[in-house]
Amino acid sequence: MDNTEVLGHLLKIESEASALVDDAQAEADKRVLEAEKQNQAALEKRYCEESEKLEGEYLALKQKIRQEYQAELDAYRERLNSARPDTNRFSALLDKLIAEEAR
Repeated sequence: MDNTEVLGHLLKIESEASALVDDAQAEADKRVLEAEKQNQAALEKRYCEESEKLEGEYLALKQKIRQEYQAELDAYRERLNSARPDTNRFSALLDKLIAEEAR
């Protein structure tokens, strides 16, 4: 083998090695892309699950607060409706205030 044949053989080997490296890089890129897709899908699934859970908790708490508010409001209205006006005390207070104002 003369130098040109050796050089040609080395160039051929280098070309094959380069092709192997390019194929390996393409395969690695493909695997990384697939892993990213899987991770993104898992993230979206987890996000949806958590947001649904939090939405459910929010709605349950909102309903509970609404019921407590309504019960408190009903109790207040009941106290107002059951209270009897004390017209004698009210008249006395008015008389006192008017007398103080007249001075």
